[in-house]
Amino acid sequence: MSESRDSSHSSPHSPSYCASYCSSYYAATIHQASDYPQLEGDQRVDVAIIGGGFTGVNIAIELAERGFQVAVVEANKIGWGASGRNGGQVTGSLSGQDAMLKQLGKRLGQENAEDFVWNLRWRGHRIIRQRVDKYAIPCDLKFGHLQAAYKPSHINELRRDYEASQQHEIGQHVEWLDAPATANVIGTSLYHGAIRNNFNMHLHPLNLCLGEARAAASLGVKLFEHSPVLDILHGDTPAVVTAKGRVIADSVVLAGNAYHRLERKALQGKLFPAALGIVTTAPLTEAQQASVNPEDLAVYDTRFVLDYYRLTADGRLLFGGGANYSGKPSADIGAELRPRLEHTFPQLKGMALDFQWQGMAGIVINRIPQLGKLSPNVFYAQGYSGHGIATSHIVSEIMANAVSGQLKEFDLFANMHHWRIPVSERIGNGLLSAGMWYYQLREKLR
Repeated sequence: MSESRDSSHSSPHSPSYCASYCSSYYAATIHQASDYPQLEGDQRVDVAIIGGGFTGVNIAIELAERGFQVAVVEANKIGWGASGRNGGQVTGSLSGQDAMLKQLGKRLGQENAEDFVWNLRWRGHRIIRQRVDKYAIPCDLKFGHLQAAYKPSHINELRRDYEASQQHEIGQHVEWLDAPATANVIGTSLYHGAIRNNFNMHLHPLNLCLGEARAAASLGVKLFEHSPVLDILHGDTPAVVTAKGRVIADSVVLAGNAYHRLERKALQGKLFPAALGIVTTAPLTEAQQASVNPEDLAVYDTRFVLDYYRLTADGRLLFGGGANYSGKPSADIGAELRPRLEHTFPQLKGMALDFQWQGMAGIVINRIPQLGKLSPNVFYAQGYSGHGIATSHIVSEIMANAVSGQLKEFDLFANMHHWRIPVSERIGNGLLSAGMWYYQLREKLR
């Protein structure tokens, strides 16, 4: 049995810099590697973006398509952080949905708030499909997803979500499965029912991010790798400063999420890193694939801290689960996830794990993505709380609109109330861990 460990992880508690990707399945199956230069000397653009993940790259595309001159400055490689390490599921599960509805209902009225949030849930899917189609991005895009009830007590809430979907256009893509029907489409007896959604997608996130970066470059965006930002200079023409150069711009967008240490005075205590882990098996035989996932669906369950999995394009089981809210990576993610994988699929007991890795998600206390300004022309976007693929693409469109002067949606998010914990991140992560333990205990007692 061969297992590889991620030896290249940089902690978000110090400036992140690494010359290569972590040892993930995604890094091992890149279609076309990036090779952008290090920032040297001065560059002058309309908009400077810090962070070469989904948010930064897609803001660049949105702005470049509108005629803006844009530069993206990345500390490591394009897609190096959570954008290139996640589970690859694109779903309508919107981070902070209930908290968002509560706050927006007071400003927009309940019906308008519900319409806004509902449409937001599916907006990222359309943006991603348009990107993939327009720029011919190879990223193993597939359709079909299962949200599976882990306990009988989860059925009523899941059923309400299904019934709500039937009142909207998305309903034509959604099907309710009882326990026997669920067992027919996924090879485990764990679940008590499920929502099947054929509008939801799954894909190779690192290849998507790299493909989007190539699209940005084709539009004239300047991309710089291996260029950690040391400081943001505020003013009428702000500047992004690295060890060897600067980007001077009319506007700056900070899109580094959990992987930066910039603007601590304004941002500390608002977002906390949590380590999410994934393993990938050796390639399964056709019979094994049919025994665990005959219809090639992406799956996650209904627990507060859930498991999620899918098959890769070359027939491996990619399996993630749990979360380490201490802000530090786990010592051996393979050892932690193997029991969960084998509990779900006993037929894969002892299966070799060819890859295991971790990434840092940016967790917000109320789970609502945080959009705002650090000064009149310096913006930031962060905090997708584990729902980053679709949400980052939505946020990118909203941020590009804001930089372009269209502030309506941006202001809705910028005016959200967020908890801020005025302590060190180490203490904050401890409090977050305690809160997660409380919710998990409540869930076990349901």
